[in-house]
Amino acid sequence: MTHDFLLEIGLEEIPAHVVTPSINQLVERTTAFLTEQRMTFTEITPFSTPRRLAVLVSGLADQQPDIDEEVKGPAKKIAQDDDGQWTKAAQGFVRGQGATTDDITFKSIKGEDYVFVTKHESGAPVAEVLAGMKDVITAMTFPTMMKWGHSHKFQYVRPIRWLVALLDEQVLPFDLLNLTTGRTTQGHRFLGHEVELTQATDYENALADVFVIADAAKRKQQIREQIQQLAMTHEWTVAVDENLLEEVNNLVEWPTAFAGQFAEKYLTIPDEVLITSMRDHQRFFHVQSQSGQLLPNFVSVRNGNTNYLDNVIAGNEKVLTARLEDAMFFYQEDQKHEIDFYVQKLAGVSFHDKIGSMTEHMKRVGIMAQLIGRRVGLTETELADLQRASDIYKFDLVTGMVGEFAELQGVMGEKYALLFGERPAVAQAIREHYEPVSAEGQLPQSNVGAVLAIADKFDSIMTFFAAQMIPNGSNDPYALRRQAFGIVRILHDRGWHVPLVKMSREFEAALTQQHAQLSPELMANLADGRTKIQQFMQDRVRQWFSNRNIRHDIVEAATNADTSDVETMMDDAAVLLNHLQDGDFKDVVEALNRVTRLAQSVIKQTDFPVDPSLFENDAEQHLYDAVNDISGHFDQQSREDNYQSLAQLRPLINAYFEATMVMVDDAAVRQNRLNQLARLTKLTLQLGDLNQLVVK
Repeated sequence: MTHDFLLEIGLEEIPAHVVTPSINQLVERTTAFLTEQRMTFTEITPFSTPRRLAVLVSGLADQQPDIDEEVKGPAKKIAQDDDGQWTKAAQGFVRGQGATTDDITFKSIKGEDYVFVTKHESGAPVAEVLAGMKDVITAMTFPTMMKWGHSHKFQYVRPIRWLVALLDEQVLPFDLLNLTTGRTTQGHRFLGHEVELTQATDYENALADVFVIADAAKRKQQIREQIQQLAMTHEWTVAVDENLLEEVNNLVEWPTAFAGQFAEKYLTIPDEVLITSMRDHQRFFHVQSQSGQLLPNFVSVRNGNTNYLDNVIAGNEKVLTARLEDAMFFYQEDQKHEIDFYVQKLAGVSFHDKIGSMTEHMKRVGIMAQLIGRRVGLTETELADLQRASDIYKFDLVTGMVGEFAELQGVMGEKYALLFGERPAVAQAIREHYEPVSAEGQLPQSNVGAVLAIADKFDSIMTFFAAQMIPNGSNDPYALRRQAFGIVRILHDRGWHVPLVKMSREFEAALTQQHAQLSPELMANLADGRTKIQQFMQDRVRQWFSNRNIRHDIVEAATNADTSDVETMMDDAAVLLNHLQDGDFKDVVEALNRVTRLAQSVIKQTDFPVDPSLFENDAEQHLYDAVNDISGHFDQQSREDNYQSLAQLRPLINAYFEATMVMVDDAAVRQNRLNQLARLTKLTLQLGDLNQLVVK
């Protein structure tokens, strides 16, 4: 016989962004609890609205299975005395297991006999097991927690107002705070009423009768269909933003989509402003014509039925109009001043109180951007556009529009730059320098925007590290990890070889030369922070690889290469992956690693002079000549060619070690040989730390 179990947690309205993660957590915790309790079941169906989190467990077993478990006790020599009588140790052991000494058997483990008893545990009935679901409820965690009342310290996402726990037709009783589980659930706050459930499987249909669609997936599909119907009726195009749909779905229990409108005069405001006002501030879906032109209409979703819908529409139109009036005002006011007016105001805006002003940040970024731009081969026109963009790219931060709609920074910079007569490439770069705005967000599409984005992000990393504000654990208040990952993605997308950490010396010298340096303390910290920044950037490259399921040892070998060039690390990984299945790959790696291990004692030297007159055999000379030959073009050829050059040294390396003892007593000869191996090691490390590779 199987059972159905319903658990519902009734709450005050949960924030929309918390609903889906919370129901997913409840399902995961319920699954884990039942598995731990050895309770089999068929499936768990989730239900969620702003006022409830619920699960229906179907096909539950009648009870836990019985288990017989062998329990190990003391060694036989401890369990019995010399006369073969049971000691107190043995008697205490069996008593603790609910057995007697008659149940003892002996088993040998590694030549030693031990006491064992078989412990039988009868499975508990399903009702007894499910009483533990109270702990599942109380164990849940949320981004924000609150407590209520005065007699307890219990915290939850919102106050719990009712609990339903039904095992088939029977209430499963337990108490939580001042609530006792029952069979009474609540319908829609305004349209519905209390409902007594006869059995667990009645849940979804019973709530539908009181204006609650408890299945979030069905509710979302209904919203989608209602929006599509409105679009068809009016011959509109409504692009349903999935994130907005998810949020709206978690704001309603009985959805009714409706259409509203606003005055056409507001269409003179940039589309991005209108869409942001509707989507982010009012949770409205924007409407377009069949040709893609924004229309003075919107679609929204009411938590209720069609009663008094005209009043609801009028209220929403009024609220939107007030916001659009603000937007119109700021848009017109912002155009009364030139860009230079806003740029000058940035001198009074703090980038960070430990680092300096936004103006100083922009000056540093401009200097870095030019160095990076020249390295990646921007044209003179692009460099000129880059210079102009870096001079002004933060100006929109002090406009009225961005002050009201912070999410439009960059977007309004582009719009205003075009209005004020800037070149399109400059305006585009102003918008693109923020990209990517998320881990997998859109990347800059222009060379100028890509370079400006890299420079802006790397200055943030350098200066915050210099100010000792380094991300720690999950703490990253300035989103430096996201910015570093953005740099990695941009460099790889463009195929640019830019060793940023190595170039930081050039940056620092240029900052000093152009009087854009930080305070003396921070400038000193810049140099000290290079190693930490190098590790920080390597970690972001590892993150990029991990998202693509690249073998861990390949990733470690590539990211520990003797380079700070992101694209080179990725090239190295590709080369190693390409040769992983070669028949001689293991032999090549082992030969090169043998060289590397011996050279570790001298590899930190800055120079590795080798005197051929100290050679004592032909193998030394042959390896020396070969390394000299490939060194001459190693930096100019591809990573694939570098691997082939190193692989071809394998027979010479093997011959060298057959004929040569490196660690000889003669100090001069020993140092000469170590230097020779170090020169080869430096080449190998450019391809990666091959000691990280697992070869079999």
